[in-house]
Amino acid sequence: MKKIEAIIQPDALERVKECLFEADVHKMTVHKVRGCGQQRGYSESYRGKIYKVNLLEKVKIEIAVNDNFVEATINAIIKGARSGNIGDGKIFVTDLQRCIRIRTGEEGSEAIG
Repeated sequence: MKKIEAIIQPDALERVKECLFEADVHKMTVHKVRGCGQQRGYSESYRGKIYKVNLLEKVKIEIAVNDNFVEATINAIIKGARSGNIGDGKIFVTDLQRCIRIRTGEEGSEAIG
């Protein structure tokens, strides 16, 4: 079992969801987040004053998958999020030691579905 976290551009979310659905991955959690990476933000002028914006709007997707869905999930995220520009995002894959479905008490790969 793996937990896949992806930080992507907000405008790529719909494309990523479509690609995930095509890969038969339907369960996910989505968060609006702020952060910066290589982009380092930008400067903006408002009423004659310069403001530095270094925390940009991003979307974080969290998906728990069984081992046989890891590569398909990663490939779907890349397919939907890649524009070729700096700021397309990152994908993090970590091991899940335990997963429990609250409703039924199922554990492990059965709980992920």
